[in-house]
Amino acid sequence: MGLESALWEATRPAFRVRYIHDPTSTPRVPLYASYGFATGPTARAKLGRIVRKAPEVVVKVTGRQRGGNHVKAHLDYIGRRGEVDIETRDGEILTTKEDVAERAAEWSDTLQWRSRPTVSSVSLIFSMPEGTDPDKVLGAVRALAHAELSDNHDYVLALHTDTPRPHVHLTVQAEGLDRTRFNPRPVQLNRFRERFARELRARGVAAEATPRRARGQGIAGSSMALVKLRARLRTEGTLQITKSDRRTNEQAIAVAKGEDQLPPFIAAGTFRWQKIRRAYERTADALDATGQANDRELAKDVRTFLEKHQGMNATPEVFAAEHRRRLKTERELVDKGRSR
Repeated sequence: MGLESALWEATRPAFRVRYIHDPTSTPRVPLYASYGFATGPTARAKLGRIVRKAPEVVVKVTGRQRGGNHVKAHLDYIGRRGEVDIETRDGEILTTKEDVAERAAEWSDTLQWRSRPTVSSVSLIFSMPEGTDPDKVLGAVRALAHAELSDNHDYVLALHTDTPRPHVHLTVQAEGLDRTRFNPRPVQLNRFRERFARELRARGVAAEATPRRARGQGIAGSSMALVKLRARLRTEGTLQITKSDRRTNEQAIAVAKGEDQLPPFIAAGTFRWQKIRRAYERTADALDATGQANDRELAKDVRTFLEKHQGMNATPEVFAAEHRRRLKTERELVDKGRSR
């Protein structure tokens, strides 16, 4: 297996990728899940970004708005009630609350004939780590939205810099010109991540978009709804925790006590990580075989990366290990007390 094929095996997405075969074309190895093909230079560049830990882009769906009032409330939020510019698809700025209300009505009035409340808009967030140039983040999202959405869907953008991580809110009209509904699924969100990273790199910002498992990470981030619920509970000063967190902790305690087993998906993730490790090892061998100094240096970085990521831990597994450590510490303290 060559460098390109091994890299594809390591970084391919979790979902099934669909291909359109052209019998007249030269067979090539896909480098990205949705578009693009690997060549020697592009494969080396991508591998280098992964093992040298280039910043990973974040793209999330944050909500769906139903009806004009809901859309207006959301636009007021991302515009901080006039303090943050809201940029339209045509590059105009919504400067007044009347402009915002008019845009919300435009996106919702066409749906009033439906028999039940329907999604009027879908909101997404595009984020990068602290220290990234906010203007370049905005420029990358602007270019992405123009390329992916402008021919069929209206949308607005708002750049937020009030947190350490610069991020852009992209709100898209759900009803397209051809009546196609905007409802991003994993394949489209993955394409958005890849496009976002590519646009950032075109602007001189190091960025990559790879699955967690390709980076040796098995711990998933929480959903936006769960993050907001946790924040609300903290703000209220209550000791109550979410049902999701309670279930995770109860399962982890049971596993730590030997009363339960880890979910099957953890074993599947571990098995998949071992296959990914072997693919990375093949890329390192292929690089060493070229005899080039740069390739040998990259191969060394690949092996260092693998040394630091021996296993892939998922959230229940990490929690269970933590509870095991606590139970062991408690037992040791009890044993010491008895020995005295």
